[in-house]
Amino acid sequence: MVTPKLNYVPCADADGGHRMAYWSWGDDEAARVVICVHGLSRQGRDFDVLSQRLIERSRDPVRVVCPDVVGRGRSEWLKNPQGYQLPTYAGDMLALLAQLQAQAPIADLSWFGTSMGGLIGMGIAGSPKLPLPTPIRRLVLNDVGPAVQWAAIQRISGYLGQTGRFEDLQQAADAMWKISTSFGPHTPQQWLALSEAMVKPLDGGGLTLHYDPAISVPVKAMTEAQAAESEAALWTLYDAITARTLITRGAQSDLLSRETALRMMQRGPRAELMEFEGVGHAPTFVAPEQVEAAVSFLLRP
Repeated sequence: MVTPKLNYVPCADADGGHRMAYWSWGDDEAARVVICVHGLSRQGRDFDVLSQRLIERSRDPVRVVCPDVVGRGRSEWLKNPQGYQLPTYAGDMLALLAQLQAQAPIADLSWFGTSMGGLIGMGIAGSPKLPLPTPIRRLVLNDVGPAVQWAAIQRISGYLGQTGRFEDLQQAADAMWKISTSFGPHTPQQWLALSEAMVKPLDGGGLTLHYDPAISVPVKAMTEAQAAESEAALWTLYDAITARTLITRGAQSDLLSRETALRMMQRGPRAELMEFEGVGHAPTFVAPEQVEAAVSFLLRP
């Protein structure tokens, strides 16, 4: 079993800065780089299966880099919870790309983003004046678009921030499954593997979820009117994207509507669309057909 390397990048903020962790797979010197960014309450080890398959299938050396967005996984927590928003996350990703570029020049850059990770990618790919080492050539938006359904935001905010206490990994996995059945069918072994990096030990014994409960503060403070206002800005970013773009959608998603996905096929980068039956928000890219869809797209010339 191949395992990734854990690295850190220093990132700026108004409170003295923080470190963001990232998991690196493959060849550290490879000019071909794929960045995989997780959803709101997840972390970078979500992409273990996808990362290994990319390395196996690529004809050229490839680096697959999976950050733990600040406040999650092995990354540090912010002093000010209001920093847990897209501008901070995008700035951290620019710092990451600059560090990767310093290690070995990037000639071919792709981005895979699930939910929040897709919004970050949309912001970076849709802002041509940002100091990227090279433009993003391929962009996968996994179950997310410029219009996010308000009902889904309310559903997620209902459990976000409740990190809990569990006796063991199985108990934690069972609790997470109760709020994650929309991810679609998984074997018990697949779900346990996805759950392993989602917990960390408590000082007094037992386990808790990996993330800073304060990541929920900006989400819970958002109003429906604010969500509607941000939609216009996100469409502007989307329309400016020049990367070849693939939308992957759970056919039963409550976050990315089919109507929005079809609009995304008709404007901006005129994305391709692939839907997965029996899945809501969001596909985990553990199932073989999901992995194949992503790998085939990301490894196109």
